[in-house]
Amino acid sequence: MVEKITVIGPGTMGTGIAQAFLAAGFQVVLIGRSEESLQKGLGIIKSRMDKAREKGKLSQEEIDSALNNLKLSTNYDDGKGSSAVIEAVSEITDTKKAVFKLAEEHIGNAILATNTSSIPINELSEAVNDKSRFIGMHFFNPVPVMKPVEVIVGSSTSKNTEQIAIQLISKCGKVPVTVNDYPGFVANSILMPMLNEAIILLEKGVSTKEGIDTIIKLGLNHPMGPLELADYIGLDVCKDIMESIYDETKDLKFKPAGMLVKLVSEGKFGRKSGEGFYKYSK
Repeated sequence: MVEKITVIGPGTMGTGIAQAFLAAGFQVVLIGRSEESLQKGLGIIKSRMDKAREKGKLSQEEIDSALNNLKLSTNYDDGKGSSAVIEAVSEITDTKKAVFKLAEEHIGNAILATNTSSIPINELSEAVNDKSRFIGMHFFNPVPVMKPVEVIVGSSTSKNTEQIAIQLISKCGKVPVTVNDYPGFVANSILMPMLNEAIILLEKGVSTKEGIDTIIKLGLNHPMGPLELADYIGLDVCKDIMESIYDETKDLKFKPAGMLVKLVSEGKFGRKSGEGFYKYSK
C-alpha cells in the first residue's frame, strides 16, 4: 500500500513539500481553503515539473505518475489514513493553530507537523490535545531542490513522533536534522542577523548593494549575496521572521532594519513583487 501524506496550504512551500513527497512515490492530499487556491497550487507544481522535464530531470511518465497520486481537496476528512499532516500556511500563529485544531479533529492518528520558520513549536502545540504527536518540519525553499529539513522537537514531542518524521523526510530524499525548540531554530538564528546586518551596512552607505553581495559571494563563497537572498526569500517573510524572533528574545540583532521595514511598507517584497533591493522582470 502506498504511504499517504496530507499537506495543508497550496502556496509556495506547501506545493514544494507536496512535490517532494510525490516524487518519492507517496500519495499526497493537498488541502486548501478554496478550489481557486488549489488550482493555483496545482499550476505551480505542474510548472516546476515541466521545467524539470525540459532539463531532462523528469520524464513525462514520471510526471503523470506523480500527478495521479495527488488529490486536491478543501475537506480535511480526505486526509484520513495519512502518516503525517504537514501544515504550510501563512506564518501567523492563530492561523496555524486553527489549522491544527481541524487536522486533529478530522484526520486521526497522523503526526502533526508544522513548516514554520520561526514560531515556537511549544506555542503552536497548544492548539492540539495530543502534544506528543506535534513536531516541526522546517523545509527550505525551493523545497524540490534544497536537501535539509529541520526536525524541531518540542518539550512534549514523543520519540516515536520524531522517528516517524525523520523516516518520512529521509524517504522523500531530504536530510533530516533534529534541533530543539528555540526562537528561529538553527537556520534563521544564524541567517536573519546576517541579512539584517547587510541591510544596515547598505543604510549606512558602507557599500552599494552590489558591493555587499559581491563581497559575501566571493569572499565567503556563498551562492547568493545577502541582499539577493533576502529578495529571493521575500522581504515581507524576512521581516516577519525577524519580528517573531525579536518578540521572543528581545535581542536587537533581530530587530528589522529601518530600510527593510520601509520596503515592505511600500509593497516591495523582492522577486515575487518585481522589486526589493533589486528590480526584477516578471
